[in-house]
Amino acid sequence: MDQAPVSSEADANRRPLKTRGWAVFGWLARWLGGAGVSPDAISLASIFFGVVAGLAFWGTSQVSGSAPVRGLWVAAALFIQLRLIANLLDGMVAIEGGKKSPLGPLYNEVPDRLADAAILLGAGYAAGGDARLGAAATIVAFFVAYVRAMGTTVGVGQVFLGPMAKPHRMALLTAASVVCAASPVAWRPESHGYLGVIGWSLAVVVVGGLITSARRLVEIARRLHAGDQAGGRGG
Repeated sequence: MDQAPVSSEADANRRPLKTRGWAVFGWLARWLGGAGVSPDAISLASIFFGVVAGLAFWGTSQVSGSAPVRGLWVAAALFIQLRLIANLLDGMVAIEGGKKSPLGPLYNEVPDRLADAAILLGAGYAAGGDARLGAAATIVAFFVAYVRAMGTTVGVGQVFLGPMAKPHRMALLTAASVVCAASPVAWRPESHGYLGVIGWSLAVVVVGGLITSARRLVEIARRLHAGDQAGGRGG
């Protein structure tokens, strides 16, 4: 049966993602919808994936032995991606699958913030990480999301500008995890008393997030100004 067309309003408030058009994710969304899995349940699953990724990061500084540590780095990368896939599929099941719920906006935002916190704070305690940078990255990520949603609050739509939006943060930490899993320990900065690959990645998240917030605020101001110019001022 054909799905109802997605409204332009729904499109305007969704992050533009090329992966949404991939056949495999379309199949998964249809399968989940057909199996009776709600988009809210998929959103909650993203918290689980985020917590597991964060624990895997933390575990890299707690266990010994090359194989277990490398396994934890791989697990962190894998569960970060599973978190992103859950974030993708919840919207696809809700909108394309026609299963939107009244609480959808809450389930769309709150699990995202919890998953972000679990991953970024966990990365702060990873081998080569820094707890202060993990905390700072978490705060900045929350502010980036707040500014994005602020566009809707003031009536100009959500603003998804980067360079350090959620997909970019997660891509960076995934890549850093893969580097740590694949590279010899002796090659990494933390082995020589310096901030490690994960620590530097968190620093990039902080700086990039501040730039992203500024860009989004400028874009919201531009849209507000354009709307004011188009509508005129009340007398």
